[in-house]
Amino acid sequence: MLMQDRHCACIYYQDWHRAQRPRPATEGNILHGVSRAVAPQSSKGPVQPEFTSPRNTLTISTGGIVVAVGEASPNQTPPPVPAKTAASPNPVLPMAKLSFDEEAKLVYGVIFSLRNMVHKLSGRDEAFVNYKTSAYKLHLFETLTGYKFVLFTDPGADSMRYMLRQIYMGPFLEYVVRNPLVEMDSKERGIDSDHFRQATDRLVRSQSVFNK
Repeated sequence: MLMQDRHCACIYYQDWHRAQRPRPATEGNILHGVSRAVAPQSSKGPVQPEFTSPRNTLTISTGGIVVAVGEASPNQTPPPVPAKTAASPNPVLPMAKLSFDEEAKLVYGVIFSLRNMVHKLSGRDEAFVNYKTSAYKLHLFETLTGYKFVLFTDPGADSMRYMLRQIYMGPFLEYVVRNPLVEMDSKERGIDSDHFRQATDRLVRSQSVFNK
């Protein structure tokens, strides 16, 4: 799920069952605090934060072990092989082709174009709420103040607009709008609130479509 404000900026990102790990955004093209998973890599070269899924099925770690294969000396003790544990990461997922900031711009462009087309063909009373392709379904809930809540699901999923509205009426109003520590419309930071992220995660996990 991602959120965009009326200035076309992505202010929040969270995913659950993404098949490709997101490529970090280009430095300077994304607000701070949007998500650790898509934060640009620092020029100083620290290790990129790992990308995980709440189901623990999409775990990416930059750490690893390199083992050289060859004939061992008779007097040489072979190095110990690390045992697999429950916390061991799963195979590395392919990375998305586009950087996250480019993905976010494409999403905004698609929504803007389809929304205008719906208004021109059906009138102002008709709202664009979702569209479906063979690979995914996009769900949209837009507030009167211009905030766009966007969710990508399996193409066979039912409309999730009601859930996006629940996120707006519940966690968003409670932990973002009414929180004096979260700067709204600052054009400098995304929604950097652990309470909002955790509440959104619980709400999404409670949906029947999450376990399908």
